[in-house]
Amino acid sequence: MVRTLDGKRLKYIGKVQPQPGEQDPETGQILYPYLPSEKLVEAVNLAIALERPLLLKGEPGCGKTKLARAVAYELGLPYEAWYIKSTSRARDGLYTYDAVGRLRDAQLAASKIDEEAAIKAKNADDYVEWGPLGRAFRNEQPTVVLIDEIDKADIDFPNDLLLELDEQRFEVTEVKQNSPLKKIQAKATPIVLITSNDEKERLA
Repeated sequence: MVRTLDGKRLKYIGKVQPQPGEQDPETGQILYPYLPSEKLVEAVNLAIALERPLLLKGEPGCGKTKLARAVAYELGLPYEAWYIKSTSRARDGLYTYDAVGRLRDAQLAASKIDEEAAIKAKNADDYVEWGPLGRAFRNEQPTVVLIDEIDKADIDFPNDLLLELDEQRFEVTEVKQNSPLKKIQAKATPIVLITSNDEKERLA
């Protein structure tokens, strides 16, 4: 069961709605009401209780993506969105590593042109950028994560993704063994909603 920092059990009822014209405090986007069916509310709460991702399938434009935002709003939780492309890899949702940037800084350091770059190039940690799931894993409280249009990704993507979600941890392979960023364990279980426009079952 996913819980808040104070141990409170989370339960979605689907009745807490934003006021007309209310904006998301982080993005400034207008928030719109979302009225889920009873079955959908039950499915969300089952996913929360089991700490498992919820797969939402349907035609484009049927409101699948709005559910994640509605859950985050009602429960007062942080929200992360990961929009999948055909080139997306499961690791991209956890972190990306700027190897090109580090190589550039290393070259500047070698030429003694840039002292700041020389200092930075010594620390691989400075080139790690967290993805939506990585930020959710590092958050002290549960985060609602939308993984949108998973059907666009490679066929192996769902299996790789489920492995990370099941284990609730991952490693940053590019940093040193003694780095605090080497092994990331989820501080709080995220609430993950995955959408698909594909009629085929992509997740087991």
